[in-house]
Order: sequence, then structure tokens, then C-alpha cells
Amino acid sequence: MAGLKAGAPTPQAITVHEASRVLEVGFSDGTTFRIPFELMRVYSPSAEVQGHGPGQEVLQTGKREVTLVHLEPVGNYAVKPTFSDGHESGIFSWDYLYELGQQQDALWTQYTERLAAAGADRDAAMSPKGGAGGHGCGSH
Repeated sequence: MAGLKAGAPTPQAITVHEASRVLEVGFSDGTTFRIPFELMRVYSPSAEVQGHGPGQEVLQTGKREVTLVHLEPVGNYAVKPTFSDGHESGIFSWDYLYELGQQQDALWTQYTERLAAAGADRDAAMSPKGGAGGHGCGSH
């Protein structure tokens, strides 16, 4: 099945916690993750965030207060969130949600280091060309 590694845990429960801005996902292996919306938004698997290849990632800023306004299932392998800032092009496979949950401490560290290296602030508004290090391809 697309988006799933053989034998990978699958979601058994997904809960959107609006007040705390986290997506809680319980997997078939008994693991439950509470993934902040901000983390999901800054690590969206979309080309708008990831770019079109290695080194083209677009540093996201101003996403601390982002919320989920809609969460749509994609087949039996993923969900497609719509965020309050209008971003809706990322499809989060079950594997990717598991990875975000499992690695969220390291991902937060990586994100704050990227912000510092770019001289950017977590709460600063995105620039019109897509933030610090934006690829600006205009295809999005």
C-alpha cells in the first residue's frame, strides 16, 4: 500500500486537539504521539516547504500559532491537513506521521538551529518569496 512500509504501524485513532494545537495519533504498536501543529507545518512534506530537491527546503517562520482547520483522509495511507495560514498541499502518510512523532525532539532542535543560522525568528512573518532560504520557483 502506498505510503506504508511493510509491517509499519498504522493509526488506530487520530484526534485533533484545537486548544493545545496538537494532533494525537495512536498507532497499532501501542505508541501514541502528540504532534504539534507547528511542527507539522514547518516539516510539511509539500514541495512548497521541502523544495524540489535536496538543499531547496524553505525555512518556515511565523507558524507558532498555526492551527488545523481541516483534516482530510487520503485513501488508507495518509491525511491532508489544511492549516490556518492557508497551507494545504502536504500529504502526511502514516509513515511520515510516525516519523514526526518519533523524532520530534531532534526535529525541533534542527528547526531552531536552522532559524539561528538564517538569523530568523520563529515568530517572524514569512517573506513574500517563501521565507529565509526560499527557492522562489513560483510554481506554487
